[in-house]
Amino acid sequence: MSDSPETGAADGTAVPPTAAPATPFEWVGGEDAVRRLVDRFYDLMDLEPRFAQLRAIHPTTLDGSRDKLFWFLCGWLGGPDHFVERFGHPRLRARHMPYRIGIAERDQWMAAMTQAMAECELDVELQRRLAASFAHTADWMRNV
Repeated sequence: MSDSPETGAADGTAVPPTAAPATPFEWVGGEDAVRRLVDRFYDLMDLEPRFAQLRAIHPTTLDGSRDKLFWFLCGWLGGPDHFVERFGHPRLRARHMPYRIGIAERDQWMAAMTQAMAECELDVELQRRLAASFAHTADWMRNV
């Protein structure tokens, strides 16, 4: 096997291998892509009747929730720590304890996020990896 780059350009010249993203944040596509994902997630929650129980535990206006999830996900994915800079350690479970989070809310959160990731056309492998991490966290957030 050769150590040289693979050929593949139309003219037969070498094409260097594509470097893998250093972080999931880069893989997602940076802040703009995280914002699109979060906005689509909350749009779905607001519009789809099948997410009604999940929507019910949120404030009337979702602007603050959108910002907080965006800030959190940026840092969680390996990008800027916007949430920590504003609020300190996320303490996810403690921050969510006042809200009734059961199996239905967990499943609706996962369904909305899974749909948002697909609609935002995240890489399929990235969707799979994020869904596994989100599922673990979503189940850990249950308090009823």
